[in-house]
Amino acid sequence: MQVLEQLENKVVDAFDQLGIKFTPSSQRLRDLIRQIRSARTAAEERAVINKECAQIRDSFRAEDNTWRCRNVAKLLYIYMLGYPAHFGRLECLKLIASNRYTDKRIGYLGAMLLLDEKQDVHLLVTQSLKNDLLNSNQYIAGLALCTLGSILSIEMSRDLAVDVEKLIKNSNPYLKKKAILCAIRIIRKVPELMEIYVPSVRNLLNEKNHGVLLGAIGLITEMCIRSPDILTHFRKLVPNLVRILKNLIMSGYSPDHDVSGISDPFLQVRIIRLLRVLGKNDQESSESMNDILAQVCTNTETTKNAGNSILHETVLTIMDIKSEPALRVLAVNILGRFLLNQDKNIRYVALNTLLRVIHADLSSIQRHRGTIVECLKDPDVSIKRRAMELCFALINRKNIVEMIDELCSFLQTCEPEFKADCSSNMFIAMEKYAPNKKWHVDQMIKILKSAGNNSRDDIVSSFISLISNTPELHLYTMHQLVDMIRDDVTQQPLVQVAAWCIGEYGEQFQSSDYEGQKVDEEEIANLLIKILNYNAGLISTRQYAINALVKLTNRYPVLTEHVQSIMSVYGCNMNLDLQQRAVEYHTVLKKYDNLKDGLYEQMQPFELKQNYIDDVEEDIYEGKNEEEILHEKEKQKEEATKALLIIFGEDSTETTPSKNEVAPKLDPLEDIFGNPPTTNPSNSNILDSIFSSNEQVAPQTSNNILDIFDSSNNQSSSKPSQSGLDDILGMNSATVVNKSDKDSNNDIMDIFGNLQTKPIQNGHGESLNGQKPSMNVYEKNEVKITFEPCANGNGSTPTQHFIQLKAENLSFSNVVRNFIFSAAAPTSMKLQLSQPDKTNLQPFENMSQTIAIANPNKDKLRLRIKLSYKLNDVPIEEPVFVVNIPFFE
Repeated sequence: MQVLEQLENKVVDAFDQLGIKFTPSSQRLRDLIRQIRSARTAAEERAVINKECAQIRDSFRAEDNTWRCRNVAKLLYIYMLGYPAHFGRLECLKLIASNRYTDKRIGYLGAMLLLDEKQDVHLLVTQSLKNDLLNSNQYIAGLALCTLGSILSIEMSRDLAVDVEKLIKNSNPYLKKKAILCAIRIIRKVPELMEIYVPSVRNLLNEKNHGVLLGAIGLITEMCIRSPDILTHFRKLVPNLVRILKNLIMSGYSPDHDVSGISDPFLQVRIIRLLRVLGKNDQESSESMNDILAQVCTNTETTKNAGNSILHETVLTIMDIKSEPALRVLAVNILGRFLLNQDKNIRYVALNTLLRVIHADLSSIQRHRGTIVECLKDPDVSIKRRAMELCFALINRKNIVEMIDELCSFLQTCEPEFKADCSSNMFIAMEKYAPNKKWHVDQMIKILKSAGNNSRDDIVSSFISLISNTPELHLYTMHQLVDMIRDDVTQQPLVQVAAWCIGEYGEQFQSSDYEGQKVDEEEIANLLIKILNYNAGLISTRQYAINALVKLTNRYPVLTEHVQSIMSVYGCNMNLDLQQRAVEYHTVLKKYDNLKDGLYEQMQPFELKQNYIDDVEEDIYEGKNEEEILHEKEKQKEEATKALLIIFGEDSTETTPSKNEVAPKLDPLEDIFGNPPTTNPSNSNILDSIFSSNEQVAPQTSNNILDIFDSSNNQSSSKPSQSGLDDILGMNSATVVNKSDKDSNNDIMDIFGNLQTKPIQNGHGESLNGQKPSMNVYEKNEVKITFEPCANGNGSTPTQHFIQLKAENLSFSNVVRNFIFSAAAPTSMKLQLSQPDKTNLQPFENMSQTIAIANPNKDKLRLRIKLSYKLNDVPIEEPVFVVNIPFFE
């Protein structure tokens, strides 16, 4: 090789001396591949490629047409190895413009590899594509279609969409199927162009060529997914699709389309997928395809993957359309057979599909629960994870005990990466369906023991909340936890729960014994010290332990000196949090002994989300399909709406208004939170007729809530204009109020805390012995809302009510933003809300808002309330609920 290179160099030098440009013959592609593969190192490979790229550049600059095709082919091979080849783009365009098929083939291949829609160069090929699409040579037109589908942009799609549509109508199946596939790419790029292809696609379903038919069904599917109007249009073709599918099933052996004894499974899968799109949410189309789907399920061979793929697509279609219940059961049974298959891929597909369709027919899937649980023992981690997720989806009140036992066994033997998800999901399931609290506590201890340090922090906090709400089980729970950690403090989540329980309820060890076992205070303290001194323990665990230890001094005063010595040691701890806790606790124990009772008292029970059901009720949705569940929910909504109407005297049996009257709109929700209904003019100004004087007063624009109760009739006509806030707080010195007015009306600024010192009174002016009544309206997500009657001088009257709303953020860390309170009274009353003093609540902040109500008929006061707010930027909107107000009865 070196001899040949030396000889070539001598020849080149000789020609240069004669002034003749010598261009050696280009190396063949196979020789370049052989030379690159023979390179022993990456550096040697780079040297070979750099040398070849230099020669290719020289050839391009010399406009050497003889070896252009070969050089571009070598450049594409170099590009596929990962080296830059951008300098060959224009050479590809030159090859595309050539009349030779061999040049066009390499040129189009280079365009597909080196060009894309992000580069402006690709637009230069548009005219060549347009010319080649009309070429009489089917192979050149096919190259143009392939390239167009690969590199098309929005502009190119608009320019060539019509030319592609003409090729769809071509009689040549080779061009027709390529044009259909290119049309699919065009529709995905520019969906509004799909109308061009609708007329020509209808006739494609009559094609005998399976390749054309396969592409046509793909094109119809794409258009139906992207356009509801076209979906409605093509639903008329369901009988045609059913006929094609039936012919495929009933046809005999066809060597051209047979795959493992099944006639063209690819076409069958595409047809069934299109039927799923057409039959979704359409009863008529679904009914017309029920029979053929049942025939596919019963006649398809399941011993080969080709048959299993058809059955899988059929199951998805049955579950997605409005199919018959018996057909859904058949589909679930097919998936159950898949679970028994030896092929792991088929088992995984079955589990994944069951997860997708579980909402459609839960009762049928429950019959295969045993097989699903067996999949938890599969060595394949993917199958194991899908089986675990499906098991949690199957849990209900009937099988909670059995399923938790199975999952606990799985938790003990599964890989560590499964333990966190499994334990968290088990706790969520038990919160919803646990039959009683004792069983719940026992299972939680078992789960924490099995999951070990893989448990998440939310399980610890949730378990503590559960314990705090079960006072009858405190002693039992603490004995169980102490027995668990007495000899082993390595299970940190379990230790955290035990430390918290000892700190809160440790005095119960002294007051009573459990099954003959009694734990003294010294053993408790030593156990907490052991936890505190465990060097491998988490900082959070030691925080639990140091809190529990200092709380025990309030339960067991004899431990005070011992705990003080422990705190003095930890006052020099390297961890800043532990050091701060120890220093503060030591200071309280030593200097502020009188504060111990308040600081170290027992915590109040946490809010518990679960409402336990001792007598297990039957799940109302068990055994019902998706349509029946939706119907049931709609029925419940209608009943709730009727109940609201009856509560507020708005039943549909009201007397019909006379023809001279305009019937008010009775939609309760629109009345509350939408536009108010049109009412009789005689009642539209009800507040003015009740609370205003007989004198005519010029209207004023004010945001003051008190305007609706303005009954002052002796104010000076020269009263200057003032803001609502100044009027309420009495800050405008120019306001003149008669003494009689002040005595009779008791200025409304008492609502917002006037300096008058009058006893609090109820709605009818009766004294409440110095105690202010209140009622809890809402307490959820650590947001609490209370109602209180306002202390308004003479108080409210039977026809005038004032309520003070107070909203509190009880959280330690959560922030409530955009708090909006909406309310409405029955149609016989009129309600007005003041502006709240704030809408964002930081931890332990509160806001207030005043509700003024006119009640001329002295009816019982009921309010419909709606709340919305953001908790840590998570939107929360509570449904409308009804509150009875007892203050003014």
